Amino acid sequence: MVASQEEIHAKYGGIVPEVASRQHLLSMIPVINEALSAASARWDDLDAIAVTHGPGLAGSLLVGVNTAKTLAFATGLPLVPVNHMEGHIYANWLENPPSEFPLVCLLVSGGHTGLFLMKDHGDYTYLGSTRDDAAGEAFDKVARLLGLGFPGGPAIQRVATPNVPSRKKLPRAWLRGNDDFSFSGLKTAVLRMVEDGRLENRDPEEQVRTVATEFQNAVVDVLTTKTVGAAARHGARAILLGGGVAANLFLREVMAQRSPVPVIVASPRLCTDNAAMIAAAGFFRFQAGDRADLSLDVHPALKLA
Repeated sequence: MVASQEEIHAKYGGIVPEVASRQHLLSMIPVINEALSAASARWDDLDAIAVTHGPGLAGSLLVGVNTAKTLAFATGLPLVPVNHMEGHIYANWLENPPSEFPLVCLLVSGGHTGLFLMKDHGDYTYLGSTRDDAAGEAFDKVARLLGLGFPGGPAIQRVATPNVPSRKKLPRAWLRGNDDFSFSGLKTAVLRMVEDGRLENRDPEEQVRTVATEFQNAVVDVLTTKTVGAAARHGARAILLGGGVAANLFLREVMAQRSPVPVIVASPRLCTDNAAMIAAAGFFRFQAGDRADLSLDVHPALKLA
């Protein structure tokens, strides 16, 4: 079962934290019950309960962690804490698991954009991250500027025309000499186009398509160039993509074209937030002996490495 809040938040143009946590509270038990039913499973069929304790919105994390702690207490099952970003990495183990380390992992979502070197299960080295807007956040903001709605990633992908050179060249922030990212300047460049009226001509829909295309081209260009470069420097045997933006078909296509090593990415439905990826990460954490007691708390700014 998938309990989506997209329609609820679409009217606000973005996620409202208080609304999100209330919807989590309403959906949590029905989703758990339906998942058990669909799997024809009982509580005594389970080995552990894995739960996200960060990073993320504090209210939503509290709902999940307190539900998991209650279930662990009631069933006697061990409680396994999972980093949300690690969950996105392990979504790849659900379908096409990599066979060799090291790996370079690009995690791109609405709240996070980062590069990590994964030397083994649970062994991460931080390489770089965004200095301002996350890639998914930039997609949402630009989609709102262009009147395309929320969530921005799918909206821009629908109207963009991949691989078509644009007359409206937008900037790329390369931040030479490191693996960091920056997308605020790109977002501001689109804002200036809108404010200056440069989107207004005889065919405004075509103008929106043109800007959406060039914006997507710019984001994908930076993400792929930096990721492929990091993979080459660190001798990665493969590149892993994770996070909601990894569902973008153009990003997946360009990364595969530019990378000299295999690019591993889960199906789009497993790139967005889901419980299966947390279970996958939880499995490896459980095998490694990771456990939490009932004092487990949420960490909205939890780091991966």
